[in-house]
Amino acid sequence: METIKIAVHWLSYAYYLYVFGYASLFKVFQKESMMQSMQSLGFNKTWTIAIGVFELFGVILILIGIFQPQYKNAGILFLFPFAVGAFTTHMAHQEYNHYYNSLTVCILTIVLLVTDKTFRITL
Repeated sequence: METIKIAVHWLSYAYYLYVFGYASLFKVFQKESMMQSMQSLGFNKTWTIAIGVFELFGVILILIGIFQPQYKNAGILFLFPFAVGAFTTHMAHQEYNHYYNSLTVCILTIVLLVTDKTFRITL
């Protein structure tokens, strides 16, 4: 059971990095399709680049978290509002073909935190 938990955690981690990694880099480096998509959602160039920079910061925290687990958890918590924002924005604009990745990372945020050995919430 422990092996399955570890496998789920690291596969989720890899997919989380993939989704936020490419999304942030496409925004920061202003890939044409990403810029047009963000423009259609109401974000201008400045906001799109700013969102990309913040997402890239979260990705860097998660990468550092390979060696320092507290940074991985901080990065995941930092990126969670971006995942929720992307999901709600795509749903509000009825872009159902784009919302799957954002829904997936919303769910994976919880999966990653629950399966992490160093993360605890005490109420």
